[in-house]
Amino acid sequence: MPSRVYLDWNATTPLRAEARSAMLAAWELIGNPSSVHAEGREARRLVEEARANLAAAVGALPRNVVFTSAGTEANALALSPGLRAPSGGPVERLLVSAVEHASVLAGGRFAAGGVSQIRVTRSGVIDVDHLKALLGDGPPALVSIMAANNETGALQPVTEAGRMVHEAGGLLHVDAIQALGKIAFNINALGADLATFSAHKIGGPKGVGALVVAEGLAGLEPVLRGGGQELNRRAGTENVAGIAGFGAAVKAALQALPKDAERMVTLRDRLENGLRAIAGAAVFADDVNRLPNTTLFTAPGLKAETAVIGFDLEGVAVSSGSACSSGKVQPSHVLSAMGYDATVAQGAVRLSLGWSTEPDDIKRALEAWRKLGNTLLKG
Repeated sequence: MPSRVYLDWNATTPLRAEARSAMLAAWELIGNPSSVHAEGREARRLVEEARANLAAAVGALPRNVVFTSAGTEANALALSPGLRAPSGGPVERLLVSAVEHASVLAGGRFAAGGVSQIRVTRSGVIDVDHLKALLGDGPPALVSIMAANNETGALQPVTEAGRMVHEAGGLLHVDAIQALGKIAFNINALGADLATFSAHKIGGPKGVGALVVAEGLAGLEPVLRGGGQELNRRAGTENVAGIAGFGAAVKAALQALPKDAERMVTLRDRLENGLRAIAGAAVFADDVNRLPNTTLFTAPGLKAETAVIGFDLEGVAVSSGSACSSGKVQPSHVLSAMGYDATVAQGAVRLSLGWSTEPDDIKRALEAWRKLGNTLLKG
């Protein structure tokens, strides 16, 4: 029986060998990283080594890296109404793009009335004119824009947005969870005041995230208060093994980035050409810059839940562009924001590649799609 093909890397990635080794070593340690004895200092060393690895990867200082339980918690920590604008006053409102992750759309700790959405184009890229209008229509704002969309892979104009936000006296938060390890990311070059990351998207363990803040940023209010860990920005004993795995994964991902990205673009293009040749398939956001590994597609009459099951039965793991809630399939909020109706949005299927994806995996996926596509055409 042939082995299964995993093409759902945007959901989570396999654990890298480097991360596994780092975690096994960390699990052998006894000490609490807040303890001053030798055992505690050894645990602290692993945490600080990982902090330095992530800081170096994104152009930050280690003291400005805050480890959290996940990317969702990192986003909640970032979206703090206590943040101080460059003028010294508080940011009084939050602007988020309409295609953000649910943890950002929820608004963090801002009051519901203080949150506004930025429109996006048909290609899933923010409407910079709408952002400019929103920035000029009130006091300084915290603006949250993801570097790359998790469904379409579309890259957002973060640098341009950052200039606009800073000219208006505001702050920029970038959810870079899908970007890290796939494209170059530098918090200073992009003009980001805060950026969030997640370990399991780059070959680290699940349950570890991080918030990186720009030097000098003031007013970040903890979500969790208690023992004063993470320089009083996130209370709770650090997950030493998870953090060590995160740090090792970051280092490995950055070393392999140029080669992996080039190879994945080649495989993605081959995949998309094959998809389009069957059953009238169309790829979303293929007219803008995207992540090198991400394809979101649909075809006339396609039902995403049926397609995901069909791929699975053929031994290929993919995901749906629709979100399931309480047993009901809802249209993808990303595609709805892009202007697609519910019928189209409920037929979107995402395939995402990774560092170990091989040409044969693409061949297997296209064979599975050919069977599904023939069924559609017969229907």
